[in-house]
Amino acid sequence: MSIQRFHVGPRLSETAIFNQVVYLAGQIPDDASQDIKGQTAQVLAHIDRLLAEAGSDKSRILSCQIFLSDISLIGSMNQVWDAWVAEGNSPPRATVEAKLANPDWLIEVVVTAAQN
Repeated sequence: MSIQRFHVGPRLSETAIFNQVVYLAGQIPDDASQDIKGQTAQVLAHIDRLLAEAGSDKSRILSCQIFLSDISLIGSMNQVWDAWVAEGNSPPRATVEAKLANPDWLIEVVVTAAQN
């Protein structure tokens, strides 16, 4: 089986698909001036767009890893997450505090999903 890659750059691809499994790179906000709710909404919109492009959607997420710059932001982040996640399809998830590559980023999310 071949590996498909989308939005390939010199350092990383945004998406890879192998054996009907979609792997997304860590998704970050475009506008880091927003608070955690705004940054989370941006990141989840990126995930929706990339999954749709790969023939999947948020109800097909197999695993999610969330990295927060400050774990005290989890409550506000969860408010946005809970409104977004597909009802009845909450994926396995880990949420940890991490020092992110850009100090203005409050969140980064990595998702693996099955294709439709």
